[in-house]
Amino acid sequence: MKMNITFLGTGTSQGVPLIACLCEVCRSHDTLDKRLRTSVMVEVKNKVIVIDSGPDFRQQMLRENVMRLDALIFTHAHKDHIAGMDDIRAFNYISNQRIEVYADEIVEKAIRREFPYIFDELKYPGVPEINLNLISNDHFIAAETPITPIQVLHYKLPVKGFRIGDFTYITDANFIAESEKQKIKGSKVLVLNALRKESHISHFNLFEAIALAEELGAEQTYFTHISHQLGRHQEVDKLLPSGMNLAYDGLKIEI
Repeated sequence: MKMNITFLGTGTSQGVPLIACLCEVCRSHDTLDKRLRTSVMVEVKNKVIVIDSGPDFRQQMLRENVMRLDALIFTHAHKDHIAGMDDIRAFNYISNQRIEVYADEIVEKAIRREFPYIFDELKYPGVPEINLNLISNDHFIAAETPITPIQVLHYKLPVKGFRIGDFTYITDANFIAESEKQKIKGSKVLVLNALRKESHISHFNLFEAIALAEELGAEQTYFTHISHQLGRHQEVDKLLPSGMNLAYDGLKIEI
């Protein structure tokens, strides 16, 4: 299965202060250090699948000049992964169709709570139009593409990773059971979260992510969901083992 992958965002709200940050990463002029909230786009069979729509969703899609959206899949219900869903209304307008959204029960409840106007019986004109598809830990089809969910834990919160062909994408995790690791093995490209160098209660740190990547054995691993606490891209990336790199916003790969 051939696909094109675009990293829409590789950053996180975690650890970012509410006022202007004076750390070296936030003051960096290197575009590789400018990280919007974590999201990825998969283009396969002329279809466009996006995993997570955080607060920067509109900006990310405009930056990449995305003209269609066939499926939106959610990993979990935290605001930095669902907040931008309202902006799919532009794709409703372009396609004159509902957008297929895929979410587990926890995310479904959050979507209904955060976007109640989408589900009103008498809808205000122009609200997002979606078909909400409930997923579990079983294989499902989105945009004519088979997808395998991978159950991980974000401290105590169940989070979904996804394998699409030879591509596996996992964000917001600090534990993966052995049975779920078996779903990942054999991937050509693996994406893992690596928040910072220090330990964290709900995210893999860089060293944990490296160790897990070595265990899982993908040909290429990219680290995402990067906080400014990890350091500058150029300085961290050159220290990583062969076959491992920090992802960056706008990175494009082909599988």
